[in-house]
Amino acid sequence: MNRLIQFLTLGLFLLVNACGPNLVEENKKMREQLIAVHDEVMPQIGKLKSLEKKATQKIEELSTQESVDSLQIENLKALAFDLNQAYEGMFVWMRQYQTEDGDKEPSEVKKYLEEQTVMVTEVNQEIKDLIEKAEKELED
Repeated sequence: MNRLIQFLTLGLFLLVNACGPNLVEENKKMREQLIAVHDEVMPQIGKLKSLEKKATQKIEELSTQESVDSLQIENLKALAFDLNQAYEGMFVWMRQYQTEDGDKEPSEVKKYLEEQTVMVTEVNQEIKDLIEKAEKELED
C-alpha cells in the first residue's frame, strides 16, 4: 500500500512537471503574439489624432459655408469622436495590461492572456477600420 502511494505521488509529480513547463512556454508564446497584435497598430496611433484633427478642420470649413450641410457635419463629428475613442482605447488597454505573471498559476496566466488577446485584437481592428473609414471620408 505504501509503495502504491509513492508510485501515485511520483506519477502525479511527473504529470505536473511534464505539463507545467509546456504551459509556461505556451504562455510565453501567447504573450509574444499578443504584443505583436499591439505592435501592429501602435505606430499608426498618431494617425488617429491626425485624422481627428483633419475631421475637425473640415467641420470648421463646412460650418463657415453659406449652405451648411448639417448631416455631413454631424457625420464628421461622429467620425472625430470615434477616432478619439479608438486612440483612448489603445491607452486604456495598455494601462490595464499586466506584463508580469506574478504569483498566478500557468493556467490562470493562460486564461488572462486569452482574454487580453481578445481585447487587444478588438482595439487593433477598430483602429484599422477607423483609419480606413476616415481616409475615405476625408479625401479631398
